[in-house]
Amino acid sequence: MADDVRGGGLPRLRQLNSRSVLRVLRGEPGLTLTEISRRTGLSRASTEDVVAELCARGWVTEAVPTSGKVGRPARRYRFRAEAGRVLGVEAGARRVVAVVCDLDGVVLESARVAATPAQDHGARLAAVDEAVALALAGAGLRGGDIWATGVGTPARAEIPDRGEIPGQGEIPGQGEAPDREQIADRAAGAVAGRARGDLRAHLGRTVPGTVLVEEDSRLAVLAECWHGAARYADNVVGLYAGETVGLGLMVEGRLHHGFGNAAGRLGVLPAFGWSRAGERLASWRPKTVGGPGGPGPDVFGAAGSGDSSAKAAVRRYAGDLGVGAAALVLTLDPQLVLLAGRFAEAGEVAVEPFRRQLERRCLRIPEIRLSTLGDRAVALGAARLALDHVADLGVGGQLASPPPVSS
Repeated sequence: MADDVRGGGLPRLRQLNSRSVLRVLRGEPGLTLTEISRRTGLSRASTEDVVAELCARGWVTEAVPTSGKVGRPARRYRFRAEAGRVLGVEAGARRVVAVVCDLDGVVLESARVAATPAQDHGARLAAVDEAVALALAGAGLRGGDIWATGVGTPARAEIPDRGEIPGQGEIPGQGEAPDREQIADRAAGAVAGRARGDLRAHLGRTVPGTVLVEEDSRLAVLAECWHGAARYADNVVGLYAGETVGLGLMVEGRLHHGFGNAAGRLGVLPAFGWSRAGERLASWRPKTVGGPGGPGPDVFGAAGSGDSSAKAAVRRYAGDLGVGAAALVLTLDPQLVLLAGRFAEAGEVAVEPFRRQLERRCLRIPEIRLSTLGDRAVALGAARLALDHVADLGVGGQLASPPPVSS
């Protein structure tokens, strides 16, 4: 068993055994005790004890017997995915997405509300309220029916003052480094890190269960490792890129945050070019008269559709991203590099110059894959975050009654 039981004694062992049984039952229509025992590696007697305890707590129930068989069929057991619901929310710069899932992660309802980067914090919270209300109503639920909620927001880069790091200043060959406010403005997105506590408290009034807030880039990678392009990989470097760049790192099957929750913040180093990568997009103008200017919400889609000027802008952008990604590949030696967010809409136009940068700099080139979940990734990753929280509750408490309300 992978989990460490040292120092936990018998209660810890029971907890881990319960977790193992729940893991194999999730998503299955029903398994016999023998099948559960074989999949978990537990003895038949231990399996029977664990299943009986989980049934008493409400996490497991006996499945409906399969008809048409001669003789009395063996008892089969299933996970009670219908016993609770979780909510996943993306509070993004251009959209708010809410999904309601059962405890197996099956999406029961979803809702989407348009947003704009120019919205103030109050308008952003109103958009979140609207999306959550639509999703709950579509699923026939009230806020109190939600056991846990995950929320994804754009990353907020924490930029140290220049005086805090000896020798910090201009980078040779790079010109003057962007100042603290310039970098922070580019990385903050629609919901800055300082507003996350407000978002958590605000949502807690609608959905009183635990509310967990995480960076959108990390949740996108979590979702892709769950149901998307990276579902077979345990070590992943994920770039969630568009007009800004975010990172999600999966190390040995777990999201990697680092000691101070600052792992992967390459964007604060001007030498890697990520802080100016958005300028590559700003250079593009659509050919259609009257089309949007500036960064252009259609630059990635236009590149994927063959627009030559958009392709050139995205290639330059991809090259900038590849330099920083190469540093991560050399450090972590991942199995897979995942490209997600609006950047992935450009398809192979984005992949080719990105791969070329890795080939120039890395000892081993990992597989490079595009997101398969698209703009659903962050909300699904947020739901998975909530599901993991509920699973942790499940091995030590009753499922038949709602889990504890966060304080």
